[in-house]
Amino acid sequence: MGDDDAVYFVSYVPALLILQIPGYSGAGQNFKLLLFFLIVLQASDVLQYVAGKLFGKHLISPSLSPNKTVEGFIGGVSLASLLGAALFEVTPFTPLQAGLMALIICLMGFAGGLIMSATKRDRGIKDFGTILPGHGGILDRIDSLCFAAPIFFHLTRYFFT
Repeated sequence: MGDDDAVYFVSYVPALLILQIPGYSGAGQNFKLLLFFLIVLQASDVLQYVAGKLFGKHLISPSLSPNKTVEGFIGGVSLASLLGAALFEVTPFTPLQAGLMALIICLMGFAGGLIMSATKRDRGIKDFGTILPGHGGILDRIDSLCFAAPIFFHLTRYFFT
């Protein structure tokens, strides 16, 4: 996967703004959908980290991401999915649909993080860049977005437009 592939995947985030969802129009509605996506995705990353630090005992993929734990994954994904269900009012989704979409966002975000870690290991590098001291490059911060954005966009487009 090259840097241009990551740009292609990230381009799905602003594409959410142009979806025409029946019954979900008006000033800022699609911006709310974009915020829903970003809040759930980032909450999942943060909650996985916190749950892993608090309860983590079993490493989920030590060779790819030595700090991710099964307990962190389950805790973070569960809590972020509940958060997504609670935020249903800002989306065109019912509470159940919002929870399921949030679950998919979380799972794809986790997969994106692991796959990008595998890509770095394959290239023999620790970080994709040095622009953020202690955090690597921008791509290191948005690795989960690369896989979650296209899936969320297409599921929303297919089922709600």
